[in-house]
Amino acid sequence: MTPDAPGGRIHSTDPFAIPDQDKSAVRRLRGRLAAPVTLWTTPGPSGLTVSSMLVADGDPGRVLGLIDEESDFWDAAETAGRFAVIPLTPADRQLADRFAGLMPAPGGLFAASEWTDTEWGPIPAGADTWAGCRLDANRPYGWALLVEAVIETVHTGASPAPLIHYRGRYNEL
Repeated sequence: MTPDAPGGRIHSTDPFAIPDQDKSAVRRLRGRLAAPVTLWTTPGPSGLTVSSMLVADGDPGRVLGLIDEESDFWDAAETAGRFAVIPLTPADRQLADRFAGLMPAPGGLFAASEWTDTEWGPIPAGADTWAGCRLDANRPYGWALLVEAVIETVHTGASPAPLIHYRGRYNEL
């Protein structure tokens, strides 16, 4: 098959991506800021990949995140009043895509992996760093919902390098 034959050319970039010049200046700025890739899960179970988030130290510690208020995750988290935050690693790229809705999830989001149940939500088996959070407040913020939570428990292990989202792609340190 020649490269110009139908089906003979594979794109090295996303052919459906919005060109940079057509994106808002704010979106271009956000894309130039590296962000952690985390998985937020809640009893139900439900989950969502979240990169627009931060942890605020204090007594108590807090988590803030921007999520889609129309997501299944938000419905379940609002009902449960709690959720887990799990930093993902480079080995978790497919997991991140599945929970972001970018990859098929035959049988459901939680079917393709092993999970450990906690009172805050399922944790991927083998994940040694995560936080259990109690929902505190939420409000519309830009085109998202700003979710605020109190950190109730923290588990930290010898986690490998984090998965980072930068300029529309996953990267690692």
